[in-house]
This record gives sequence, structure tokens and C-alpha cells, in this order.
Amino acid sequence: MTDTDTYIRQLKESNPLREPTLREAIRALHLPPGSRGLDAGCGIGLPALLLAEAVGPAGHVTGLDISAEFLLHAKEIVNKSGLSEQISFQEGDVSKLPFDDDTFDWVWSSDCVGYPTGELLPLLKELARVVKPGGSVAILAWSSQQMLPGYPLLEARLNATCSALIPCVKGKKPESNFVRALGWFRQAGFEEPTAQTFAGDVYAPLSEDIRTALITFFKMLWGEPQPEVSQEDWAEYQRLCQPESPDFILNLPDYYAFFTYSMFWGRVPG
Repeated sequence: MTDTDTYIRQLKESNPLREPTLREAIRALHLPPGSRGLDAGCGIGLPALLLAEAVGPAGHVTGLDISAEFLLHAKEIVNKSGLSEQISFQEGDVSKLPFDDDTFDWVWSSDCVGYPTGELLPLLKELARVVKPGGSVAILAWSSQQMLPGYPLLEARLNATCSALIPCVKGKKPESNFVRALGWFRQAGFEEPTAQTFAGDVYAPLSEDIRTALITFFKMLWGEPQPEVSQEDWAEYQRLCQPESPDFILNLPDYYAFFTYSMFWGRVPG
């Protein structure tokens, strides 16, 4: 298992890969300038920075997370960004939000609510409770990747035994999977439920930031060997994904990779 300090470091290192795609998703929401919103499950506060930029200096973002350690890092990051007047943080559980009804104009949650599986209906109803009529609730999460160009079968087998996902999805009903969220939005009574997938891609030559982010993602996705991974696949993963390997895949002059984030959102009935 990854310890908290390592996970926080990985979130920071991988952010250059995620940030442009998250920014694109935020633009699609057309958050009103000057509006007030909630980042539910804000982690170390990186998406909150993008949300604050989107609503402008008259707006405000409240970040909520159950981890006090994450929130300490979030406050440090926000203070350094110069956006501390626009962003505040509070410790709490997304399933029991410590806010009154109709507090926010919108709610956003990335890589948290309903991801990768879960009983999403009560969570969506709780998020809707704190949003004003006519406001929006949006959830999004990493939904796919192709990061080993030329090795689709190996990547498919590694994904099927992904150390970050298998403990969460094993034995769960298909309808509880995050990408089935559109149905949960309809059941929760949202108006205009919408789904959209946003793609990010990278290609050689890679900047140092992106190279580091990709190395980190290899570790986050497949870095812990699982019993289901064959010895042959594990050896091939190490050959392709370890920086010290002479066959390290990021050294390819024609390296190309892409990934997707999928977002589901709807409006609280007015």
C-alpha cells in the first residue's frame, strides 16, 4: 500500500499531466463568474486552484476533504498561489456534508465521489442538497489510458489487474461503476443530465515535467505487483516502464500516449 506522503508526492508530480484536461472540463461547465462552489473531496487542493480561476476574483471555492493531512498541504499550495482569499478548506465527509441546504451555486468532485465504484445515489442527493435550485453538480474521474504504444495487449492485461483499482471493483455490481453515473443522475432527479469525455495526450519530445508525471503514473497504475499478474507480464512491465531500463518506453523518439477524463453533471431542479 502507498503511504500518505508518497501519495501526496505522486499527486503533485502527476499534476502537469492532469491539469490541462481538468481545465478543459471546467470550461465546459460555464461556471458563473462570481459564483460560490464546493470542491467535494478536494485532496491537496490542486483542482480548487483551477475552479477559483474559473469563477474569478469575486467568486469563492470551498474545498472539503476527510483527510486533515491532505488539507494541510492544500492550504500551503493555495497560500503560495496567491488565491487564499478565494479558496478556503474544511474537513468533512462527502457523504455527510457539514453545510446547510442551498449553500452553493455548484458542486464539483474529481476522482472522488463514486469513483471507481460505489453507491452513488445517496451521494448525489447529498451533493444536491447543498446546491441552490438551478445550480449544478459535476463529478468526473480518470476513465481510460493508452500509455504503452505498441503494446496494447500487455497494457490491457495490466489494466485488468491494476493495483489502484482491483481492490475497489472486485465483486461490485456493474451498475455501481463510475461510468454508469448518468443513470444515477437521472434517478436522483437532476435536470439535463449530461456526460462528456475529455482527452489529454502527450508526445515526444517530452518535457521534464511530463516525463516525471508519466513515470509517476506508471507507478500509480501498475507499480505494485498483484497475484493476478503473470511473471512474464511483470517482467515486460519492468522492461518498458522502469527509467533505468535500456528499453524504457519514454525514450522512444515517436512516443505518444493519451488518457481520458469522463464527466457527468446535471442541474438541481429549480
